[in-house]
Amino acid sequence: MSGRSKRESRGSTRGKRESESRGSSGRVKRERDRERDPEAASSRGSPVRVKREVEPASAREASSSVIPFVRVKREREVDEDSEPEREVRAKNGRVDSEDRRSRHCPYLDTINRSVLDFDFEKLCSISLSHINAYACLVCGKYFQGRGLKSHAYIHSVQFSHHVFLNLHTLKFYCLPDNYEIIDSSLEDITYVLKPTFTKQQIANLDKQAKLSRAYDGTTYLPGIVGLNNIKANDYANAVLQALSNVPPLRNYFLEEDNYKNIKRPPGDIMFLLVQRFGELMRKLWNPRNFKAHVSPHEMLQAVVLCSKKTFQITKQGDGVDFLSWFLNALHSALGGTKKKKKTIVTDVFQGSMRIFTKKLPHPDLPAEEKEQLLHNDEYQETMVESTFMYLTLDLPTAPLYKDEKEQLIIPQVPLFNILAKFNGITEKEYKTYKENFLKRFQLTKLPPYLIFCIKRFTKNNFFVEKNPTIVNFPITGQANGMNYKTSR
Repeated sequence: MSGRSKRESRGSTRGKRESESRGSSGRVKRERDRERDPEAASSRGSPVRVKREVEPASAREASSSVIPFVRVKREREVDEDSEPEREVRAKNGRVDSEDRRSRHCPYLDTINRSVLDFDFEKLCSISLSHINAYACLVCGKYFQGRGLKSHAYIHSVQFSHHVFLNLHTLKFYCLPDNYEIIDSSLEDITYVLKPTFTKQQIANLDKQAKLSRAYDGTTYLPGIVGLNNIKANDYANAVLQALSNVPPLRNYFLEEDNYKNIKRPPGDIMFLLVQRFGELMRKLWNPRNFKAHVSPHEMLQAVVLCSKKTFQITKQGDGVDFLSWFLNALHSALGGTKKKKKTIVTDVFQGSMRIFTKKLPHPDLPAEEKEQLLHNDEYQETMVESTFMYLTLDLPTAPLYKDEKEQLIIPQVPLFNILAKFNGITEKEYKTYKENFLKRFQLTKLPPYLIFCIKRFTKNNFFVEKNPTIVNFPITGQANGMNYKTSR
Protein backbone atom coordinates (compact mmCIF):
# COMPACT_ATOMS: atom_id res chain seq x y z
CA MET A 1 0.00 0.00 0.00
CA SER A 2 1.28 3.43 -0.91
CA GLY A 3 1.97 6.14 1.66
CA ARG A 4 -0.96 8.23 0.41
CA SER A 5 -3.46 5.42 0.95
CA LYS A 6 -2.02 4.76 4.41
CA ARG A 7 -2.46 8.42 5.38
CA GLU A 8 -6.08 8.38 4.10
CA SER A 9 -6.94 5.24 6.05
CA ARG A 10 -5.39 6.75 9.19
CA GLY A 11 -7.40 9.93 8.69
CA SER A 12 -10.63 8.02 8.20
CA THR A 13 -10.12 5.98 11.34
CA ARG A 14 -9.21 9.16 13.28
CA GLY A 15 -12.40 10.85 12.03
CA LYS A 16 -14.47 7.87 13.06
CA ARG A 17 -12.96 8.03 16.54
CA GLU A 18 -13.57 11.77 16.84
CA SER A 19 -17.15 11.41 15.63
CA GLU A 20 -17.76 8.60 18.11
CA SER A 21 -16.19 10.63 20.91
CA ARG A 22 -18.26 13.66 19.96
CA GLY A 23 -21.42 11.54 19.92
CA SER A 24 -20.66 10.04 23.31
CA SER A 25 -19.77 13.46 24.75
CA GLY A 26 -22.97 14.88 23.33
CA ARG A 27 -24.95 12.05 24.89
CA VAL A 28 -23.27 12.65 28.26
CA LYS A 29 -23.93 16.38 27.96
CA ARG A 30 -27.61 15.75 27.17
CA GLU A 31 -27.90 13.49 30.22
CA ARG A 32 -26.29 16.14 32.42
CA ASP A 33 -28.65 18.81 31.06
CA ARG A 34 -31.57 16.52 31.73
CA GLU A 35 -30.43 16.06 35.33
CA ARG A 36 -30.10 19.81 35.75
CA ASP A 37 -33.56 20.41 34.32
CA PRO A 38 -36.02 21.51 37.09
CA GLU A 39 -38.73 19.14 35.86
CA ALA A 40 -36.36 16.23 36.16
CA ALA A 41 -35.25 17.52 39.57
CA SER A 42 -38.85 17.74 40.81
CA SER A 43 -39.41 14.10 39.93
CA ARG A 44 -36.51 12.84 42.00
CA GLY A 45 -38.76 12.10 44.96
CA SER A 46 -41.08 9.99 42.80
CA PRO A 47 -40.65 6.21 42.85
CA VAL A 48 -40.10 6.15 39.01
CA ARG A 49 -36.59 5.16 37.97
CA VAL A 50 -35.60 6.26 34.44
CA LYS A 51 -33.45 3.79 32.59
CA ARG A 52 -30.55 5.81 31.21
CA GLU A 53 -28.94 3.20 29.00
CA VAL A 54 -31.38 3.05 26.12
CA GLU A 55 -30.68 1.50 22.72
CA PRO A 56 -30.79 3.99 19.85
CA ALA A 57 -33.68 2.21 18.13
CA SER A 58 -35.98 2.34 21.14
CA ALA A 59 -34.81 5.64 22.71
CA ARG A 60 -37.81 7.65 21.53
CA GLU A 61 -40.28 5.02 22.73
CA ALA A 62 -38.65 4.88 26.16
CA SER A 63 -38.62 8.65 26.56
CA SER A 64 -42.23 8.92 25.41
CA SER A 65 -43.29 6.24 27.95
CA VAL A 66 -41.47 7.78 30.93
CA ILE A 67 -42.28 11.48 30.61
CA PRO A 68 -46.13 11.22 30.74
CA PHE A 69 -45.92 8.96 33.83
CA VAL A 70 -43.73 11.48 35.65
CA ARG A 71 -46.09 14.31 34.75
CA VAL A 72 -49.15 12.40 35.99
CA LYS A 73 -47.38 11.57 39.23
CA ARG A 74 -46.40 15.24 39.73
CA GLU A 75 -49.96 16.41 39.06
CA ARG A 76 -51.32 13.99 41.66
CA GLU A 77 -48.88 15.26 44.25
CA VAL A 78 -49.89 18.86 43.57
CA ASP A 79 -53.57 17.95 43.90
CA GLU A 80 -53.02 16.17 47.21
CA ASP A 81 -50.81 18.82 48.78
CA SER A 82 -50.95 22.34 47.44
CA GLU A 83 -47.88 24.57 47.38
CA PRO A 84 -49.09 27.19 49.93
CA GLU A 85 -49.87 24.51 52.51
CA ARG A 86 -46.50 22.91 51.93
CA GLU A 87 -44.76 26.23 52.48
CA VAL A 88 -46.66 26.90 55.73
CA ARG A 89 -45.88 23.45 57.08
CA ALA A 90 -42.23 23.82 56.09
CA LYS A 91 -42.08 27.06 58.07
CA ASN A 92 -43.63 25.37 61.13
CA GLY A 93 -41.10 22.56 60.87
CA ARG A 94 -43.63 19.75 60.45
CA VAL A 95 -43.61 17.02 57.86
CA ASP A 96 -46.63 16.76 55.55
CA SER A 97 -47.62 13.24 56.60
CA GLU A 98 -47.30 14.04 60.33
CA ASP A 99 -49.36 17.21 59.91
CA ARG A 100 -52.20 15.30 58.28
CA ARG A 101 -52.20 12.82 61.15
CA SER A 102 -52.06 15.63 63.71
CA ARG A 103 -55.29 17.10 62.42
CA HIS A 104 -56.99 13.73 61.89
CA CYS A 105 -55.84 11.41 64.67
CA PRO A 106 -57.84 8.15 64.54
CA TYR A 107 -57.48 7.40 68.28
CA LEU A 108 -59.36 10.33 69.82
CA ASP A 109 -62.41 8.17 70.45
CA THR A 110 -60.37 5.98 72.83
CA ILE A 111 -60.02 8.81 75.40
CA ASN A 112 -61.84 7.98 78.65
CA ARG A 113 -62.60 11.22 80.49
CA SER A 114 -64.25 9.43 83.40
CA VAL A 115 -60.89 8.05 84.62
CA LEU A 116 -58.91 11.28 84.26
CA ASP A 117 -57.85 12.74 87.60
CA PHE A 118 -55.22 15.49 87.62
CA ASP A 119 -55.39 16.19 91.36
CA PHE A 120 -52.61 13.78 92.26
CA GLU A 121 -48.90 14.47 92.19
CA LYS A 122 -47.49 14.72 88.65
CA LEU A 123 -44.96 11.87 88.74
CA CYS A 124 -44.38 8.70 86.73
CA SER A 125 -46.13 5.65 88.18
CA ILE A 126 -43.06 3.50 87.42
CA SER A 127 -39.95 5.66 87.87
CA LEU A 128 -41.58 8.11 90.37
CA SER A 129 -39.94 10.99 88.51
CA HIS A 130 -41.43 14.46 88.03
CA ILE A 131 -39.41 15.12 84.86
CA ASN A 132 -41.20 14.95 81.50
CA ALA A 133 -44.38 13.31 82.85
CA TYR A 134 -47.19 12.26 80.51
CA ALA A 135 -50.75 11.23 81.33
CA CYS A 136 -52.34 8.35 79.43
CA LEU A 137 -55.78 9.60 78.46
CA VAL A 138 -57.11 6.05 78.10
CA CYS A 139 -56.37 4.67 81.58
CA GLY A 140 -55.42 7.87 83.48
CA LYS A 141 -51.96 6.71 84.64
CA TYR A 142 -48.80 8.85 84.53
CA PHE A 143 -45.66 7.80 82.67
CA GLN A 144 -42.31 9.37 81.85
CA GLY A 145 -41.05 10.36 78.39
CA ARG A 146 -42.16 9.34 74.92
CA GLY A 147 -38.92 8.03 73.39
CA LEU A 148 -38.38 4.48 72.09
CA LYS A 149 -37.35 3.12 75.52
CA SER A 150 -39.53 5.37 77.70
CA HIS A 151 -42.26 4.11 80.01
CA ALA A 152 -45.00 5.87 78.06
CA TYR A 153 -43.83 4.29 74.78
CA ILE A 154 -43.72 0.80 76.29
CA HIS A 155 -47.15 1.29 77.85
CA SER A 156 -48.54 2.40 74.50
CA VAL A 157 -47.21 -0.65 72.67
CA GLN A 158 -48.13 -3.11 75.40
CA PHE A 159 -51.71 -1.97 76.05
CA SER A 160 -52.55 -0.22 72.74
CA HIS A 161 -53.13 3.11 74.50
CA HIS A 162 -52.20 5.82 72.03
CA VAL A 163 -53.22 9.30 73.30
CA PHE A 164 -50.97 11.01 75.88
CA LEU A 165 -50.86 14.50 77.43
CA ASN A 166 -47.68 16.25 78.53
CA LEU A 167 -48.54 17.50 82.03
CA HIS A 168 -46.19 20.49 81.79
CA THR A 169 -46.46 21.75 78.20
CA LEU A 170 -50.18 20.76 77.89
CA LYS A 171 -49.53 19.21 74.44
CA PHE A 172 -51.13 16.01 73.19
CA TYR A 173 -49.19 13.23 71.46
CA CYS A 174 -49.99 9.96 69.76
CA LEU A 175 -47.73 7.04 70.61
CA PRO A 176 -45.95 4.99 69.34
CA ASP A 177 -46.21 7.05 66.11
CA ASN A 178 -44.89 10.05 68.09
CA TYR A 179 -46.71 12.96 66.47
CA GLU A 180 -48.47 15.89 68.09
CA ILE A 181 -52.27 15.91 68.11
CA ILE A 182 -53.95 19.22 67.32
CA ASP A 183 -57.69 19.15 67.96
CA SER A 184 -60.02 21.69 69.55
CA SER A 185 -62.13 18.96 71.17
CA LEU A 186 -59.34 18.37 73.72
CA GLU A 187 -59.54 21.84 75.28
CA ASP A 188 -61.82 20.65 78.07
CA ILE A 189 -59.05 18.29 79.26
CA THR A 190 -56.41 21.02 79.39
CA TYR A 191 -58.85 23.31 81.23
CA VAL A 192 -59.44 20.67 83.92
CA LEU A 193 -55.67 20.24 84.27
CA LYS A 194 -55.03 23.98 84.49
CA PRO A 195 -58.13 26.15 85.00
CA THR A 196 -57.81 29.87 84.30
CA PHE A 197 -60.04 32.79 85.27
CA THR A 198 -60.36 36.24 83.76
CA LYS A 199 -60.94 39.34 85.86
CA GLN A 200 -64.51 39.54 84.62
CA GLN A 201 -65.20 35.94 85.65
CA ILE A 202 -63.73 36.54 89.10
CA ALA A 203 -65.86 39.65 89.58
CA ASN A 204 -69.04 37.72 88.71
CA LEU A 205 -68.45 34.75 91.04
CA ASP A 206 -70.58 36.16 93.87
CA LYS A 207 -73.17 37.80 91.64
CA GLN A 208 -74.51 34.65 90.00
CA ALA A 209 -74.76 31.31 91.76
CA LYS A 210 -75.07 28.89 88.85
CA LEU A 211 -75.01 25.12 89.17
CA SER A 212 -72.50 23.29 87.00
CA ARG A 213 -72.76 19.76 85.65
CA ALA A 214 -69.80 17.41 85.91
CA TYR A 215 -68.84 14.85 83.27
CA ASP A 216 -70.45 12.03 85.28
CA GLY A 217 -73.79 13.89 85.31
CA THR A 218 -73.75 15.16 88.90
CA THR A 219 -74.42 18.83 89.59
CA TYR A 220 -72.35 21.00 91.92
CA LEU A 221 -71.95 24.62 92.90
CA PRO A 222 -68.43 25.95 92.16
CA GLY A 223 -66.65 26.73 95.40
CA ILE A 224 -68.94 24.44 97.43
CA VAL A 225 -67.05 21.28 96.50
CA GLY A 226 -66.07 18.35 98.67
CA LEU A 227 -62.42 17.60 99.45
CA ASN A 228 -61.38 13.96 99.58
CA ASN A 229 -60.22 12.56 102.91
CA ILE A 230 -57.09 10.63 101.92
CA LYS A 231 -56.52 9.11 105.36
CA ALA A 232 -56.51 11.51 108.35
CA ASN A 233 -56.43 14.95 106.75
CA ASP A 234 -59.97 16.11 107.58
CA TYR A 235 -58.59 18.75 109.98
CA ALA A 236 -56.74 20.39 107.06
CA ASN A 237 -59.68 20.00 104.66
CA ALA A 238 -61.95 22.02 106.96
CA VAL A 239 -59.45 24.90 107.08
CA LEU A 240 -58.79 24.88 103.33
CA GLN A 241 -62.49 24.90 102.48
CA ALA A 242 -63.16 27.77 104.87
CA LEU A 243 -60.32 29.85 103.41
CA SER A 244 -61.46 29.15 99.84
CA ASN A 245 -64.74 30.97 100.55
CA VAL A 246 -63.18 34.25 101.74
CA PRO A 247 -63.74 36.49 98.67
CA PRO A 248 -60.59 38.72 98.81
CA LEU A 249 -58.28 35.76 99.45
CA ARG A 250 -60.06 33.68 96.79
CA ASN A 251 -59.90 36.42 94.16
CA TYR A 252 -56.19 36.92 94.80
CA PHE A 253 -55.27 33.27 94.28
CA LEU A 254 -57.62 32.66 91.35
CA GLU A 255 -55.45 34.98 89.24
CA GLU A 256 -51.95 33.52 89.06
CA ASP A 257 -50.41 36.78 87.81
CA ASN A 258 -50.84 38.26 91.31
CA TYR A 259 -48.09 36.13 92.82
CA LYS A 260 -46.10 34.34 90.10
CA ASN A 261 -43.52 37.15 89.83
CA ILE A 262 -42.71 37.30 93.55
CA LYS A 263 -38.95 36.93 94.01
CA ARG A 264 -37.82 34.28 96.44
CA PRO A 265 -34.29 33.27 97.50
CA PRO A 266 -32.72 30.28 95.70
CA GLY A 267 -33.69 26.92 97.12
CA ASP A 268 -36.74 28.28 98.95
CA ILE A 269 -39.43 25.58 99.20
CA MET A 270 -42.04 27.69 101.01
CA PHE A 271 -43.26 29.26 97.77
CA LEU A 272 -44.47 25.79 96.79
CA LEU A 273 -47.19 26.32 99.40
CA VAL A 274 -48.42 29.41 97.53
CA GLN A 275 -48.45 27.65 94.14
CA ARG A 276 -50.31 24.59 95.41
CA PHE A 277 -52.87 26.68 97.29
CA GLY A 278 -53.55 28.70 94.14
CA GLU A 279 -53.99 25.51 92.10
CA LEU A 280 -56.38 24.07 94.69
CA MET A 281 -58.38 27.30 94.77
CA ARG A 282 -58.81 27.29 90.98
CA LYS A 283 -59.88 23.64 91.00
CA LEU A 284 -62.46 24.26 93.73
CA TRP A 285 -64.00 27.11 91.72
CA ASN A 286 -63.69 25.44 88.31
CA PRO A 287 -67.15 25.40 86.62
CA ARG A 288 -66.03 22.69 84.14
CA ASN A 289 -64.80 19.91 86.42
CA PHE A 290 -65.11 16.28 85.37
CA LYS A 291 -66.07 15.33 88.96
CA ALA A 292 -68.01 17.03 91.73
CA HIS A 293 -65.17 16.65 94.24
CA VAL A 294 -61.49 17.59 94.43
CA SER A 295 -58.55 15.76 95.98
CA PRO A 296 -56.10 18.02 97.90
CA HIS A 297 -53.24 15.55 97.42
CA GLU A 298 -50.68 17.97 95.96
CA MET A 299 -51.64 20.68 98.45
CA LEU A 300 -51.14 18.34 101.41
CA GLN A 301 -47.84 17.06 100.00
CA ALA A 302 -46.62 20.66 100.03
CA VAL A 303 -47.89 21.06 103.62
CA VAL A 304 -45.98 17.97 104.77
CA LEU A 305 -42.82 19.18 103.04
CA CYS A 306 -42.97 22.82 104.16
CA SER A 307 -43.97 22.04 107.75
CA LYS A 308 -41.18 19.43 108.03
CA LYS A 309 -43.77 16.72 108.77
CA THR A 310 -45.37 18.63 111.62
CA PHE A 311 -48.70 18.23 109.82
CA GLN A 312 -49.19 14.93 108.01
CA ILE A 313 -51.79 13.11 105.96
CA THR A 314 -51.60 9.88 107.96
CA LYS A 315 -51.92 11.43 111.44
CA GLN A 316 -54.77 13.45 112.91
CA GLY A 317 -53.82 17.06 113.68
CA ASP A 318 -55.29 20.08 115.38
CA GLY A 319 -57.19 22.40 113.05
CA VAL A 320 -56.34 25.57 115.01
CA ASP A 321 -52.62 24.79 115.03
CA PHE A 322 -52.76 24.09 111.31
CA LEU A 323 -54.65 27.34 110.64
CA SER A 324 -52.14 29.40 112.62
CA TRP A 325 -49.15 27.82 110.89
CA PHE A 326 -50.68 27.96 107.41
CA LEU A 327 -51.62 31.65 107.55
CA ASN A 328 -48.21 32.68 108.85
CA ALA A 329 -46.37 30.45 106.36
CA LEU A 330 -48.47 31.79 103.50
CA HIS A 331 -47.77 35.37 104.59
CA SER A 332 -44.03 34.70 104.78
CA ALA A 333 -43.92 32.89 101.41
CA LEU A 334 -45.63 35.87 99.76
CA GLY A 335 -42.80 38.10 100.94
CA GLY A 336 -44.44 39.52 104.04
CA THR A 337 -42.74 40.42 107.31
CA LYS A 338 -43.92 40.75 110.90
CA LYS A 339 -44.23 44.54 111.00
CA LYS A 340 -43.47 46.40 107.78
CA LYS A 341 -44.40 44.45 104.66
CA LYS A 342 -48.02 43.32 104.37
CA THR A 343 -49.63 40.72 102.12
CA ILE A 344 -53.14 39.66 101.17
CA VAL A 345 -53.19 37.43 104.29
CA THR A 346 -52.62 40.28 106.72
CA ASP A 347 -54.93 42.59 104.80
CA VAL A 348 -57.79 40.13 105.23
CA PHE A 349 -57.25 38.51 108.64
CA GLN A 350 -54.89 40.60 110.77
CA GLY A 351 -56.23 42.75 113.60
CA SER A 352 -54.65 44.38 116.65
CA MET A 353 -55.32 44.46 120.41
CA ARG A 354 -53.93 45.67 123.69
CA ILE A 355 -52.96 43.09 126.29
CA PHE A 356 -52.90 44.23 129.92
CA THR A 357 -50.93 41.90 132.21
CA LYS A 358 -50.60 41.95 136.00
CA LYS A 359 -48.51 39.53 138.00
CA LEU A 360 -50.18 38.03 141.08
CA PRO A 361 -48.44 37.01 144.31
CA HIS A 362 -48.36 33.37 145.24
CA PRO A 363 -51.65 32.36 146.90
CA ASP A 364 -49.90 30.62 149.82
CA LEU A 365 -48.22 33.82 151.01
CA PRO A 366 -49.64 35.77 154.00
CA ALA A 367 -51.96 38.68 153.29
CA GLU A 368 -49.52 41.32 154.55
CA GLU A 369 -46.74 40.05 152.33
CA LYS A 370 -49.10 40.04 149.37
CA GLU A 371 -49.95 43.69 149.95
CA GLN A 372 -46.29 44.63 150.12
CA LEU A 373 -45.54 42.78 146.88
CA LEU A 374 -48.37 44.53 145.05
CA HIS A 375 -46.52 47.84 145.49
CA ASN A 376 -43.43 46.57 143.69
CA ASP A 377 -42.85 47.42 140.05
CA GLU A 378 -42.80 43.74 139.16
CA TYR A 379 -46.46 43.38 140.13
CA GLN A 380 -47.69 46.50 138.34
CA GLU A 381 -49.92 46.23 135.29
CA THR A 382 -48.19 46.41 131.90
CA MET A 383 -49.65 46.99 128.45
CA VAL A 384 -48.46 45.49 125.15
CA GLU A 385 -49.71 46.13 121.60
CA SER A 386 -50.13 42.88 119.69
CA THR A 387 -51.53 41.63 116.40
CA PHE A 388 -53.68 38.56 115.86
CA MET A 389 -54.95 36.38 113.01
CA TYR A 390 -57.79 34.78 115.00
CA LEU A 391 -59.45 35.13 118.41
CA THR A 392 -59.63 32.29 120.92
CA LEU A 393 -62.95 32.15 122.80
CA ASP A 394 -63.44 30.30 126.10
CA LEU A 395 -66.61 28.37 126.93
CA PRO A 396 -68.13 28.17 130.39
CA THR A 397 -67.57 24.87 132.13
CA ALA A 398 -70.13 22.19 131.37
CA PRO A 399 -72.40 20.99 134.25
CA LEU A 400 -71.48 17.74 135.95
CA TYR A 401 -74.97 16.67 137.06
CA LYS A 402 -77.75 15.10 135.02
CA ASP A 403 -81.29 16.43 134.70
CA GLU A 404 -84.50 14.73 135.81
CA LYS A 405 -84.46 12.51 132.68
CA GLU A 406 -81.05 11.14 133.62
CA GLN A 407 -79.44 12.97 130.72
CA LEU A 408 -76.61 15.44 130.74
CA ILE A 409 -77.69 19.04 130.39
CA ILE A 410 -76.22 20.69 127.31
CA PRO A 411 -76.08 24.42 128.00
CA GLN A 412 -76.35 27.17 125.41
CA VAL A 413 -74.50 30.45 125.43
CA PRO A 414 -74.79 33.49 123.13
CA LEU A 415 -71.76 34.48 121.12
CA PHE A 416 -71.70 37.96 122.69
CA ASN A 417 -71.26 36.47 126.16
CA ILE A 418 -68.01 34.75 125.29
CA LEU A 419 -66.86 37.77 123.26
CA ALA A 420 -66.85 39.78 126.50
CA LYS A 421 -63.33 38.46 127.01
CA PHE A 422 -62.09 41.20 124.64
CA ASN A 423 -64.03 44.21 125.99
CA GLY A 424 -61.01 45.51 127.91
CA ILE A 425 -62.71 45.07 131.31
CA THR A 426 -63.13 41.36 131.88
CA GLU A 427 -60.11 39.81 133.57
CA LYS A 428 -59.01 36.21 133.50
CA GLU A 429 -56.34 34.42 135.49
CA TYR A 430 -53.66 32.45 133.67
CA LYS A 431 -51.49 30.02 135.58
CA THR A 432 -48.03 28.80 134.74
CA TYR A 433 -45.78 26.35 136.53
CA LYS A 434 -44.41 28.95 138.93
CA GLU A 435 -46.35 32.20 138.49
CA ASN A 436 -49.90 33.46 138.09
CA PHE A 437 -50.99 36.34 135.84
CA LEU A 438 -54.17 38.35 135.48
CA LYS A 439 -54.86 39.45 131.91
CA ARG A 440 -57.45 41.49 130.09
CA PHE A 441 -57.74 42.18 126.36
CA GLN A 442 -58.94 45.22 124.43
CA LEU A 443 -59.50 45.15 120.68
CA THR A 444 -58.15 48.19 118.85
CA LYS A 445 -58.55 47.18 115.20
CA LEU A 446 -60.77 44.55 113.62
CA PRO A 447 -59.85 42.88 110.32
CA PRO A 448 -62.33 42.61 107.41
CA TYR A 449 -62.78 38.90 108.21
CA LEU A 450 -62.65 37.76 111.81
CA ILE A 451 -61.81 34.14 112.70
CA PHE A 452 -63.13 32.71 115.98
CA CYS A 453 -61.60 29.66 117.61
CA ILE A 454 -63.83 28.13 120.28
CA LYS A 455 -61.84 25.95 122.67
CA ARG A 456 -63.86 22.81 123.34
CA PHE A 457 -61.14 20.35 124.33
CA THR A 458 -59.30 20.34 127.63
CA LYS A 459 -56.57 17.93 128.66
CA ASN A 460 -55.98 16.51 132.10
CA ASN A 461 -53.80 13.75 133.46
CA PHE A 462 -56.10 11.00 132.26
CA PHE A 463 -57.95 11.91 129.06
CA VAL A 464 -59.11 14.68 126.74
CA GLU A 465 -62.51 16.13 127.60
CA LYS A 466 -64.84 17.89 125.15
CA ASN A 467 -67.16 20.70 126.17
CA PRO A 468 -70.53 20.23 124.37
CA THR A 469 -71.83 23.77 125.02
CA ILE A 470 -73.83 25.16 122.08
CA VAL A 471 -72.88 28.65 120.91
CA ASN A 472 -75.72 30.71 119.42
CA PHE A 473 -74.78 33.48 117.04
CA PRO A 474 -77.11 35.78 115.10
CA ILE A 475 -77.29 35.88 111.32
CA THR A 476 -79.27 38.66 109.70
CA GLY A 477 -81.66 37.36 107.05
CA GLN A 478 -81.78 39.72 104.08
CA ALA A 479 -85.10 38.34 102.85
CA ASN A 480 -87.33 39.63 105.65
CA GLY A 481 -84.94 41.44 107.96
CA MET A 482 -85.41 38.96 110.80
CA ASN A 483 -82.63 37.58 112.98
CA TYR A 484 -82.11 33.86 112.94
CA LYS A 485 -80.16 31.88 115.52
CA THR A 486 -78.14 28.88 114.55
CA SER A 487 -75.71 26.75 116.48
CA ARG A 488 -72.43 25.08 115.80
